[in-house]
Amino acid sequence: MRAVVFTGAGANEIVSFEERADPSPTGGELLVQVRYAALNGADLAQRAGRYPAPAGSPQDIPGIEVAGVVIARGETARGFEIGDRVFGIVGGGGLADRVVVHERHVVAVPAALEDAGAAAVPEVFITAHDAIASLAGLRPGELLVVTGANGGVGTAAIQIGVVSGARVLATVRSVDVRRDVAALGAEVIGQSDLVERAQQLGGADVVIELVGAPNLESDFGALATKGRIVIVGTGAGVDAEISLRTLMGKRARMIGTGLRHRPLEEKALAVQLFGREVVPHLATRRIVPLVDRVFPAEEAHAAFDRMEGPGKLGKVLLDFGE
Repeated sequence: MRAVVFTGAGANEIVSFEERADPSPTGGELLVQVRYAALNGADLAQRAGRYPAPAGSPQDIPGIEVAGVVIARGETARGFEIGDRVFGIVGGGGLADRVVVHERHVVAVPAALEDAGAAAVPEVFITAHDAIASLAGLRPGELLVVTGANGGVGTAAIQIGVVSGARVLATVRSVDVRRDVAALGAEVIGQSDLVERAQQLGGADVVIELVGAPNLESDFGALATKGRIVIVGTGAGVDAEISLRTLMGKRARMIGTGLRHRPLEEKALAVQLFGREVVPHLATRRIVPLVDRVFPAEEAHAAFDRMEGPGKLGKVLLDFGE
């Protein structure tokens, strides 16, 4: 197989593109042939040495999701046939053209999705759905705030909020992509305007925090009584002070989340709920994945540079070719 490999910790100097032996599925695992693979913020953190893969996953091949065609099965895998298209999440090894994944961590790709679109879906939509529906319990008519909303999880969260019947307020730093984000169904503003606008709308019932510590004060300022903040991303900082008096006064909840290090069955539950509650909307195109840029897999350095740069809209993909 061909794979993106990290040879240590650092920046692009530790990223290489290598030939490796094909992995073999065992037990309930599937071997998936990949055309397109998506980058995530977790890959940047792993490259820097801050986010190692969980035990049992490849440690030097990044990538936390997979989309492609089943080409082999472990001896007890029965959920899919050879030739089926699937997508889902992995602990590591996703930036390769052959990926092993447990069959309970994938669901079937709807026919309406082409390969590139399918590759842009699993990690961000599973993460967003788990945060919004399972953890925050968003209800129709509530106000959902999504911060840093132009990335993969942000654009997924907006669309899940809209199909859930919520009102959606999104913060986006880059003025250039605000119109495109608004087209997904959100009112789009700058982060500095969040508290005032959210309070004008009655306060945020749910805040999906994708940026990190610098936003926390305004998140609490925007929150309605009994509001919920779910911390999904911390790229801009991990340490912040919070007012316990504000937390108590608003009877608020702050929830941290992450998928990668969950036990097998907890991951499986998140994936299967995504399959039941989000995939039907992908099949009808009421929800659409967004692809920012596609790079040849051999140009992983450029893809990582794009991930780190401003103004993205959706996912950055690697193309492994036919």
